[in-house]
Amino acid sequence: MSLFQLILAAIIQGITEFLPVSSSGHLILLPNLTGMDDQGLAIDVAVHVGTLGAVILYFWSDVKQAAAGLPRALTGNTDTPQSRLAMSLIIATIPTVIVGAVLFTTGMSQSLRSMTVIGWTMLGFGLLLYWMDQKGPQTKQASNWGLRDAVILGLWQVLALIPGTSRSGITITGARQLGYNREDGARIAMLMSIPTILASGVLLSAQVIREADAQLAKDGAIAAFFAFISALLALSLMMRLLRSVSFTPYVIYRVILGAVLLVIAYS
Repeated sequence: MSLFQLILAAIIQGITEFLPVSSSGHLILLPNLTGMDDQGLAIDVAVHVGTLGAVILYFWSDVKQAAAGLPRALTGNTDTPQSRLAMSLIIATIPTVIVGAVLFTTGMSQSLRSMTVIGWTMLGFGLLLYWMDQKGPQTKQASNWGLRDAVILGLWQVLALIPGTSRSGITITGARQLGYNREDGARIAMLMSIPTILASGVLLSAQVIREADAQLAKDGAIAAFFAFISALLALSLMMRLLRSVSFTPYVIYRVILGAVLLVIAYS
């Protein structure tokens, strides 16, 4: 893989991982629309490691709280804010891990990686995000997040296993439907991404280790670095904009891209 394609894939992953526009959809489209070779599992793992580092750094105070509450959460105690946060993140991750493992081991995940699927999910879930963002109340804050809402958002997150849906986009949609304000809904969605990205990375790494070599490790390090930088910048920008701007600009982008992909797919 050329250095240009490596950096391009890393930047695309970094920018789109936390914006509600689907990083997996864009990475699948990159080789389809440009004729470049598929970047492969090893680079997918590397860019996910980069974006994981970015979200941990940006939400470091929340991550520290969840880490502090993890020992009590693992014993079933949720009597502190820290342990409730840790337990909520665990519960919200379980449905995606189970369904994701089934799709991966059965090979069904590969059958969904098509331009037609991405076009429909980009369009349909974009419009759903707009509807929930415009109609959903803004009565809850991140401090209200509890086990019941964690279960609900965990089920919303399962839909992100369909390419083009957007993990952040669908969890933000669910959070707005539950009544969380835009900024705190996005904050919860970003925190939910940490165990989810970690779980997917572990799953993919098992396959990557078998084919790893020195050049692949070097390429992975470069990809992880550029994904980290671009993800941190995109995440910072989105969280700042949400104080004054709705999700409508992202919806417009999704609708236009989805429509274009469907025209190409059916032509």
